[in-house]
This record gives sequence, C-alpha cells and structure tokens, in this order.
Amino acid sequence: MAKATFAAGCFWGVEDAFRQVKGVTSTMVGYSGGSKVNPSYKDVCSGTTGHAEAVEVEFNLDEVSYLELLAVFWKSHDPTTLNRQGPDVGTQYRSVIFFHNADQEKAARDSQAVLEGEGVFRRPIVTQIQAAGPFYRAEEYHQQYFEKQGIRSCHI
Repeated sequence: MAKATFAAGCFWGVEDAFRQVKGVTSTMVGYSGGSKVNPSYKDVCSGTTGHAEAVEVEFNLDEVSYLELLAVFWKSHDPTTLNRQGPDVGTQYRSVIFFHNADQEKAARDSQAVLEGEGVFRRPIVTQIQAAGPFYRAEEYHQQYFEKQGIRSCHI
C-alpha cells in the first residue's frame, strides 16, 4: 500500500471524495502541517496550531495511481481560495498537498503547473505543496462522517 495526504477544506467532504475511488483501501481524517503535538479539533479550529484539516489516503498502486488521486484532489475543492473553502474560513481549511516522497512532490508540482498552464482556473492556484510531517488522527466522530450521518454534503 502507498500513502497520500491532502488538505482541501473541511475534511469530511474531502475524505468522502477519496473513499469513492476504486483502489483506495482506507482513509483517515486528521490534522497536519502544524506545530502542536496531538492537537484536538478545538485546538485546530482556534487557528493557533498551524494545522490543516487533512485526509490520509492509503491506496493500492496496482489499482489507482497517485496522478489519479491528484485529479480527485484538484476537482474536490477550489484551489484558488486562500484559507477558505465555501463558508469555511481559516488556515485550517487551506489547500495543501503533503508529499511523502520525491516522486509525489514532482507529480504534485507538475500537475499544478499543467493546470496553471492550461488556465483551468480563473485565478492563480494557492495550493501549498510541502513535505508530509506528523499526521494526527482526528476524533472518532469525524471519521467517515458522511457515512455515519447518511449525508453526501455539508452544505445543502
């Protein structure tokens, strides 16, 4: 199994998007990119920890490529809004690709360059691309939230 980590706004919807992909074997929502060890949801929402709401994706490379996961990432949110997705505002909702190795970093940077070169978005992409650091699992009630609630979206 391989691992990928993405932040693209509220982690509930991002997790759900990746759970629909054939070849994704598991997902976990949590917090990454900040300074506090083992932060809580309340800590992250305060905006003082530097963490983003993120999704860690385990996937089978024989069934789905990292490039395919990047395509899901780019389509699942607006990568041109800084520290915001829809009504959710704050650094915890920023757009980030956390790469786990040099191949992932290159693929992420190349995919962003292609999107920018093709003018896919009207505004510049503000997605950060940075090395994956510690990932802290979010509280259990956040895991697979949409499935537990029987919903398909946060914002109706």
